[in-house]
Amino acid sequence: MTLFILVRHGQTDWNTADRFRGRADLALNETGLFQAAAAGRRIAAQWQPATVYSSPMRRALQTAQAIAGPLGLKVQPHSGLADIDFGQWQGLTTTEARERWPEMAEAWFNAPQIARPPGGETLAEVRARAAGMLEELAGRHPGQTAVLVGHTVINRVILLAALGLGNERLWRLGQETTAINVFESLDGEFNVHLLNDTCHLRA
Repeated sequence: MTLFILVRHGQTDWNTADRFRGRADLALNETGLFQAAAAGRRIAAQWQPATVYSSPMRRALQTAQAIAGPLGLKVQPHSGLADIDFGQWQGLTTTEARERWPEMAEAWFNAPQIARPPGGETLAEVRARAAGMLEELAGRHPGQTAVLVGHTVINRVILLAALGLGNERLWRLGQETTAINVFESLDGEFNVHLLNDTCHLRA
């Protein structure tokens, strides 16, 4: 059995501006740095991770470093945790995407399982690489606890898979900045213990 602690990165300026972030290499803002430090303190106090993996995007790496530092661990970037590729939507606000690609934007918000942002990835493609990543890391860390730092879409897709739900339920799960989620993996089966927990931000 492997225990996974799945964390979303801290806040960036594009989060507050409601822009599609995707593969943009954004840094955390001041609030995001505070959130990441709080998540790091919570994880160090409650669990004993053996390793910390992160999306290669800067906002995730900064969050992962705030978690790994107090534990004396080194962050390991993993492409399987990268945010969805939003293609031509990257950097646009949701309003701008709706104006330029009304039908596909409508699908993204109401039937995300069939949406493909122009030049980007589908949720099915995101889910496939997430599944490969989880299988790899579960095999690498049996009997251990691993922290994974990702993004709202990849995290939601991972959690949907762990819950046995389809990608059409993407917007049925909350995933706030530095939300902590916890689930076990054993022989390809999952047991979810915690979802979208942000109590460390209110401590």
